[in-house]
Amino acid sequence: MSIEVFNESGYDGVNEEMLIDVASYALTRMDVHSAAEMSIHIVDLDTIADLHLRWLDLEGPTDVMSFPMDELTPGSGRPDAAPMGPAMLGDIVLCPEFAKDQAERAGHDLGHELCLLTVHGCLHLLGYDHVTPAEEQEMFSLQNELLADWYEDVQKRGVTYQPKPSGPGAFPSAADREQLG
Repeated sequence: MSIEVFNESGYDGVNEEMLIDVASYALTRMDVHSAAEMSIHIVDLDTIADLHLRWLDLEGPTDVMSFPMDELTPGSGRPDAAPMGPAMLGDIVLCPEFAKDQAERAGHDLGHELCLLTVHGCLHLLGYDHVTPAEEQEMFSLQNELLADWYEDVQKRGVTYQPKPSGPGAFPSAADREQLG
């Protein structure tokens, strides 16, 4: 798995190695081909606000955006889809400054929030969405399962990032996330 990180945010406290680790874990668990490629762009508030307006016609900044590559078929990487060969999955864009506020409201640290958003972005690259209630339930359940399992995997490997949070906002439903703003 090739995952490149481009940190253009100027924001301190972003552990790029951890983001690669959680993305790699999530994609491997989703049976994505080991030669697949993706990138994570870490940007400031103005940049993500510009992308949010340009691509989704929504005003203001957001926490994460995903830009899947067009040649992937929807459902790639889903357990019920045909196996996927090597491919360029696409780009995830994270805004740590926006995510920091969400993390504080949810009662955990920025590292966990960025991991959660990275897994969320990976799922979008693989064709998951949360437009309907059923899709929302499926995506957020899978997101939380992958993230919780990643913490267990990190512990087994003896790697230290941040402790696994246990508060009610740590592994949220879509409704929980909506309340964070």
